Amino acid sequence: MATNIGNLAAEINRQLALYAHQTDQSVQSISEKIATEGVEMLKAESPKSPGGGDYAKSWTVKKVGKVFVIHNKNHYRLTHLLEKGHAKVNGGRVDARVHIAPVEGKMIEKFEDELRRELTE
Repeated sequence: MATNIGNLAAEINRQLALYAHQTDQSVQSISEKIATEGVEMLKAESPKSPGGGDYAKSWTVKKVGKVFVIHNKNHYRLTHLLEKGHAKVNGGRVDARVHIAPVEGKMIEKFEDELRRELTE
């Protein structure tokens, strides 16, 4: 499509708006995919209790505005205690069972790789 010099600024603005829209679409679709994968990884990596593993099964993702939030819907109070460890009532400590941070690191790296690949195509 040919553009004359009088419409150059308008054409540049139109192309930038199109690029911004496409980038936003890519970010949204990649975010949803990665969040869903993160939930599955957390379900697999989370500590399982002898009674059936309700904590591990409770991981889910929800969309808040344009952001995807991964959370534990039933045992949200346990996430920090398990991840960081905690003091016992009668003294001593319960060791940390780190399971969230490794998944978060993998998901961040995967998101960056997929977005970089999508935007350079």
